[in-house]
Amino acid sequence: DKSIHAVLICTPTDMHADQIELAAKAGKAIFCEKPVDLSAERVRACLKVVEATKTKLMIGFNRRFDTNFAAARHRIDAGDVGTVELVQIVSRDPGPPPLEYIKRSGGLFRDMMIHDLDLARFLLNGEEIVSVSATGSVLVDSAIGEAGDVDTATATLRSKSGKIVVITNSRRATYGYDQRIEIHGSKGAVSAANVHANTVTLANVDGYREAPLLNFFMERYADAYRSELQSFVTAIETGSPISPSGLDGLKALELADACVKSMQSRAEVVVVV
Repeated sequence: DKSIHAVLICTPTDMHADQIELAAKAGKAIFCEKPVDLSAERVRACLKVVEATKTKLMIGFNRRFDTNFAAARHRIDAGDVGTVELVQIVSRDPGPPPLEYIKRSGGLFRDMMIHDLDLARFLLNGEEIVSVSATGSVLVDSAIGEAGDVDTATATLRSKSGKIVVITNSRRATYGYDQRIEIHGSKGAVSAANVHANTVTLANVDGYREAPLLNFFMERYADAYRSELQSFVTAIETGSPISPSGLDGLKALELADACVKSMQSRAEVVVVV
């Protein structure tokens, strides 16, 4: 159908690569939710089809489009913090997803931390990660461990020049959807705090009380989802480069794979750039 110019792929992960290839061969621009596939080898094969068909492909790493995170990146680009030295990313869900989802998702590193791994690359502005040290535990729900996954994890990443990124993830945050970043550099630091339901603060004899955090990703990143789709449409209409690209999706998955390998081996894993 020549009246259809683009396809949005928001199906389960194990369908993405096949559907990307079908849409690419049909001559459609493609927006696909992350990840392209749980196998890096399958992603590489898919991207070859995308390249051969000269298809525009955007991967749905929506956090790049969050107003606060994007503003922090702008401060980095402007040189306000000097040379970046240390990045800290906190990402904690209010509660774990259904067990059936966990069994199909590829695990915490590939379905949850992958967002933070892409965000780390975004905040480092092109400098690639060369090594990963990761660990994980089952502290929230034993059923998650029985399904072969972890629910609490950290990863320490090192860039080519020695910049360090520390990521912490948890499937449980009793106080709401916890999403924070801080970037420390030679001239100072820039941070983006959590987003609350409103900005009202009550102060009385009992202390200070604020509104709760936004409850989950559909609320916290609603504007980011809109912005990323607008970016996709604009890129199609103007012919401008698409970002995040399929290659960005592959690199984030490779980092997630390295985290799993590091956790299992209890050793630092070198990442081939």
